[in-house]
Amino acid sequence: MTPIKDRAAYIEERLTTALSPVKIEIVDDSHRHAGHASARGGGHFQVTIVSAAFSGKSLIQRHRLVYDALQDAMRDEIHALSIKAYTPDETIR
Repeated sequence: MTPIKDRAAYIEERLTTALSPVKIEIVDDSHRHAGHASARGGGHFQVTIVSAAFSGKSLIQRHRLVYDALQDAMRDEIHALSIKAYTPDETIR
């Protein structure tokens, strides 16, 4: 895979295409982890996403949907991903 220039935009695009969120917020925390040997150049991100696709799904199933949408980037571009996944009916914390 060719390196991604704007990882946050890539994450947003992939999640929007896969899950049609009503709200999505991506925070790039990569700068806080610069130089960590285990990161291998991949970024650290926090994702908050609200989508009807999560209705009736467990927390693990919701996370799997997010990981499935980002599968190719998880190998090289994303080292750590924090996920908060809600349905439109849930209170966002």
